[in-house]
Amino acid sequence: MPKPSRRIEELGPYLFSAIGAKVRELKAKGFKVISLGIGDPDIPTPEPIILELIRAATDVNDKDRFRYGSDWPLDVFPKAVTEYYRKRFGVELDPNTEVAPLIGSKEGIAHIALCYLDPGDVALVPEPGYPVYKIGALLALAESYPMPLRSERNWTPDFSAIPPDVLKRAKLLWLNYPNNPTASCVTLEFFAEAVEFAREHGLLICHDAAYVDITYDGYVAPSILQVPKAKEVAIEFGSLSKPFSMTGWRIGWAVGNPEVIKLLATVKDNIDSGIFRPIQRAGAKALQIWCQDPSIIRPLIETYQKRRDFVVNALKGSGISVQPPKGSLYVWAPIPEGFGNSQEFANFLLEQAHVAVTPGGGYGPAGEGYFRISLTYPDDLIAEAMERIEQALIKA
Repeated sequence: MPKPSRRIEELGPYLFSAIGAKVRELKAKGFKVISLGIGDPDIPTPEPIILELIRAATDVNDKDRFRYGSDWPLDVFPKAVTEYYRKRFGVELDPNTEVAPLIGSKEGIAHIALCYLDPGDVALVPEPGYPVYKIGALLALAESYPMPLRSERNWTPDFSAIPPDVLKRAKLLWLNYPNNPTASCVTLEFFAEAVEFAREHGLLICHDAAYVDITYDGYVAPSILQVPKAKEVAIEFGSLSKPFSMTGWRIGWAVGNPEVIKLLATVKDNIDSGIFRPIQRAGAKALQIWCQDPSIIRPLIETYQKRRDFVVNALKGSGISVQPPKGSLYVWAPIPEGFGNSQEFANFLLEQAHVAVTPGGGYGPAGEGYFRISLTYPDDLIAEAMERIEQALIKA
């Protein structure tokens, strides 16, 4: 057999694949393991969206419904994204040139590196951060430079700390708010600072806005495109996965600078064949319903907020100090005293409590000393998991 490529050798297993393997190993031994690791909503997709999928898939008047989504594209989804941005953020978009439908935002996040990065180029990535920002650069045979996120800066990067020699080679600047994994949130003023920094250094900002509609306590997350002239230096990735519980449907978008959108579409034309047309129609229905009545996602938000409060209080009861986040689907907490690092603590919980959490070190060295709990699991499982964690720590 030929030798694997350097990309694959450097890539290694995906963070959650490694965690899942350990969970499966324990389950095979007969243990009941509760996983609070992956942010995959347990709440069903709203019924009107499901019904639209069924209608579109069985619509005999649409002769092209089973054909390639890219060869027989629909304008209904880009137009729905445009209307959503107009109503949600007051941002105007051209559905023909400033919206790129994606097979989930993850693939677009990975593919944008192929549009701009060559060997020797640099992507500036937040650390801790979503692994795909770094992975995209690696697959493009480029480099990534970690921007440490610190609690004292509300988990935002210090742009002034990036070395000048790195900035000279940098092309992409990744941001993600509400943030995964730290759950931190920002104001529009932070985005304005980022836009000015990108303009000064010739960078393209790629903002991952997957959690922009998952917010609590009255906080309303902004879009970076609300900053005046942001489209000159930025694109934004969005997804229906989290706000509409559609992770398995694989539908999202990139919006913003038309030149960037065109390049991303070119990469996709050569790699994939688009989104299944009935899913495009269902995705459009989701956004159309939201535009008519944003309260459609309120029950989902209320469920996550209740879980957030429960987890935060339970952690405090176990002696772990944590503040309730204002956004995302996660609680980011410091590991208790007595544990050397986050992986040691995660292993302890898995072995002693049979509860899987995500070690902060898995998101890069700057995430060390913390762990992440996902709120996308049924209430009873979360309650049992937190009780197990408390008892394990008492016995430790």
